[in-house]
Amino acid sequence: MAKISRFEDLIAWQKGMALIRPAYLAARVATAQRDFSFANQIRRASVSVVTNIAEGFERGGRKEFHQFLSVAKGSAAEVRTLIRVAADLGYLPSAESAAALRQSEEVGRLLGDLRAAVGRQREIKKP
Repeated sequence: MAKISRFEDLIAWQKGMALIRPAYLAARVATAQRDFSFANQIRRASVSVVTNIAEGFERGGRKEFHQFLSVAKGSAAEVRTLIRVAADLGYLPSAESAAALRQSEEVGRLLGDLRAAVGRQREIKKP
């Protein structure tokens, strides 16, 4: 397996980027409904997933990367919850919310797997 040299090559980051689109769609509808707080929250949470992956990766250390992946996984769970709220409030059509929920679950799984792999690497490196 080739070594990943850029965070953009991580599948978790790529899938996280795809999750931003439905979050912003829900935010657009929420804004039209004057639900500015919800719109801001779902936008920030969706972007937090990918920015935490990127920041942790660029820090260069496995310990920090592991921590940032934990934060990204939490943000993915937040997005998943907010997508459910958006569906309940009618901010996302059911087909789109179902697809976004599947995406958010996949991102969460990928982040969990990546975090576990980084954790194992951390353990191997300890003296």
